[in-house]
Amino acid sequence: MKSADDYRVPGFLANGIHTGIKTDGGRDLALIFSTRSATAAGVFTTNCFKAAPVLLDQERIRAGVAQAVIANSGVANAATGPEGIADALAVSRAASTELGIVDQRVLVASTGVIGHRLPVRKIEAGVKELVAGLHADGIPDAEAGIMTTDRFPKIACRKRAIGGKEVTLCGIAKGAGMIQPNMATMLAFVMTDAAVERDALDRLFRQSIAGSFNAISVDGCMSTNDTALILANGFAGNPSIKRGSRNAARFGEILAELLSSLARELVRDGEGATKVIEIAITEAKTRRDAQRIAYAVANSNLVKTAFFGEDPNWGRIISAAGSLGIDLPADRVCLFLEDIPIFAAGKGIGGREEELAGIMKRPEIRVRLGLGMGCRSWTVCTSDLTFDYVKINAHYHT
Repeated sequence: MKSADDYRVPGFLANGIHTGIKTDGGRDLALIFSTRSATAAGVFTTNCFKAAPVLLDQERIRAGVAQAVIANSGVANAATGPEGIADALAVSRAASTELGIVDQRVLVASTGVIGHRLPVRKIEAGVKELVAGLHADGIPDAEAGIMTTDRFPKIACRKRAIGGKEVTLCGIAKGAGMIQPNMATMLAFVMTDAAVERDALDRLFRQSIAGSFNAISVDGCMSTNDTALILANGFAGNPSIKRGSRNAARFGEILAELLSSLARELVRDGEGATKVIEIAITEAKTRRDAQRIAYAVANSNLVKTAFFGEDPNWGRIISAAGSLGIDLPADRVCLFLEDIPIFAAGKGIGGREEELAGIMKRPEIRVRLGLGMGCRSWTVCTSDLTFDYVKINAHYHT
């Protein structure tokens, strides 16, 4: 059981409240606030139909400075035209006015159903309460405020020494469906009291996302609202971390570990998911080949349903891997379920069916496909595809 202290980041306050967007009474508006200006970086969806908050944040993040993030759940504010931009600006202004900070230092985010305008009046009416309730132990409340179909909260924190000072990193995330790079239908906000120069923060954040949020898949569907933000306020008092330095490498390791933990929780919470499946492609000629094959396997409905049914159907895996036009040497490809070889030299390997049946019942399973072509690799985490996924998404709009 974590204590409140485990979720505190010096210089940051947070809160999450119910404003009436969600009909079940759950928290639907969240705020993260740094008590002083912070260095900021962000990574966003590559979808052509970017939501209004994404467009606003992409403009504001160029300054490399921010102080607050306000996010709502229940309504995506995507595909809402110029009115959607106006709504996002109205929410930002309400927050900046109540916080007493420059409006351009407020970042916004939304998640929920596409095509609906924000209930701006409800949000504006709630901002006063949201700001008044900011507190050092408010990170779990903020996490609750951004959840939609999530079954459980996703919070990860790390405390490590850098430059002779203890620094804290804490991240929250939401996401359960439409999980596929780049990035996923997710919001992720990271707070740190480390002092980090802007170019170093931006580079390290992007690198860490490449191996975490951009290395997962639940259903192969990209969202319009994906937003990942990091704020570094320097309260730790460490020497400012510069790009290419030893301290930058250390900070990058911690950040990558934090984001990987959150990313894995997104997969674990995949809508209706019962299993986390790690797909490791090794011995590829290029990293791009490894990535393409990993996603082909991870996104195959036949593969995913086989894992749900606890059927070690290796034929579906090699079929997905071989479907991309990459000239794989069939006689050198080796497939392993955990450490058990199940395909090699162009044919299946039998004799260990009882062990395989036991592996298929596990909540976490590792698949490794060696291509015998080179030394490049890529790993993707995915989930199984269940009846509940269909139920959830068949009625999401209604």
